[in-house]
Amino acid sequence: MSLYTENQLSLKSMVADFMKKEVVPIMAEYDRKGEVPMEAVRKGFEIGLHLLELPEAYGGIGLSYEDYCIVQEELSSYEAGFSTTFGASDLAVKAVMNAGSEEQKQYFGDFIAQGHLGAFCLTEPQAGSDAAAVRTTAVRDGDDYILNGTKCFITNGGIADIFVVIAVTDKSKGVKGLSAFIVERSRGVKSGKEEDKFGIRLSNTTDVIFEDVRIPSKNLLGQEGRGFITAMKVLERGRVNCAAGAVGIMRHAIELAADYAKTRVTFGKPIAANQGIQFMLADMKIAEESARQLMLYAARLCDAGENFQIAASAAKAYAGDCAMKVTTDAVQIFGGYGYSREYPVEKLMRDAKIFQIYEGTNQIQRSVIAGAMLK
Repeated sequence: MSLYTENQLSLKSMVADFMKKEVVPIMAEYDRKGEVPMEAVRKGFEIGLHLLELPEAYGGIGLSYEDYCIVQEELSSYEAGFSTTFGASDLAVKAVMNAGSEEQKQYFGDFIAQGHLGAFCLTEPQAGSDAAAVRTTAVRDGDDYILNGTKCFITNGGIADIFVVIAVTDKSKGVKGLSAFIVERSRGVKSGKEEDKFGIRLSNTTDVIFEDVRIPSKNLLGQEGRGFITAMKVLERGRVNCAAGAVGIMRHAIELAADYAKTRVTFGKPIAANQGIQFMLADMKIAEESARQLMLYAARLCDAGENFQIAASAAKAYAGDCAMKVTTDAVQIFGGYGYSREYPVEKLMRDAKIFQIYEGTNQIQRSVIAGAMLK
C-alpha cells in the first residue's frame, strides 16, 4: 500500500527531475554566495511552481493542500531555500484568495501567472510574534491610502513584484485596527539590505520600505480591521508548509547519513554495524515518518474545511524540532567530515534551523496549542 496516489507520485517525480537538473548542480555555489538562482526560478515558472496553490479559475494549477505540501516536501528535500522562494510567494496568494474580492483574486492571479513572485509583509523590527505591535501605517487620503513604515525579514523582499502588506488603519483598536493591502512594487516600494543568513541562503530576505507609497482604496483586502484575521489564516496554512519543508530536509539528511554509515569503515567494519549508530538512524527515521504523518493530517483537515489550528501548530513545531535534531545527528554520524562544507549535511543542519523560527517560533506554536485547548 502506497502512502501516495498515482497523481501524487507523478508530482513528486516531476519535481525531483526538475530539482536534479536545474537546482542540485548549482546549489552549493549559490549557498556560498547567498543568492537566489533566478535562472532556476524562471525555469520553475515554466513548470508552474508559482501557481501550485492558485486556483484554476484565476490562472493557477489549484492543487489540493495535501498535494501542495507533498510538493513542498519534495522541493525541500533537494534545496529548502529554493522551495522557500515559492512558498513565500504562495503566502501572498493565500491572503488574496482568502480575503480578496472576485476582482482582486482575478487581478492578483493574472499578475502572478505572468511570471512574478509575491511576498507577504507582516514582520517588523518590533513586531515579530507580537503582530499587534505593527507600526506600518495606511492612512486614508480621498480614494487612496498612503503607506509608511518598514517591514523586516521579508522573504522575497528584494525580488517580489507584488506584496500583501499588513498595516495599521486605526491605532486605537489594537489588532482590530490592522488591515491588509495589495501593494505593487511599481508604486514606489523599496527594498532594504539583504540579510546574510545562516541557512536557506538560496532565498532572498530583506527589509521592505514604504515611504509615502500611495495605493488606490480598491487595493484594501476585505474590510478595514480584518488584517489580523487575514494574517493569522495565512500563517496557519504556512505552518503546515513549514512542516513539509522540515520533513523534506529530514528525509535527505537520513538518506545521506545511512549511506555514509554503510561505507565509512572504522576498526575494520562499517560504522553502521555499531548498535549506537543503528539506534541513531532508527530514531531519525521515526522522527521523519511521524512528522510526515502529522503534516499530512493537518493538510487533510485543511482540505476538508475542518479546524486545523492545533494540527498546523503541532505539525510545524514537531517537524521543526525533529529536523534540527535529525540534521544535527546526521552531522554527528559523519564525524569530522560532517563539519566540512565539502559534505552536504552541514548545509542541511543550517537550513533546518529556520523551521523552528519562522511562521511563528516553536515556542509560539506551543502557546497557540495550549490557548486552543484551554478556551
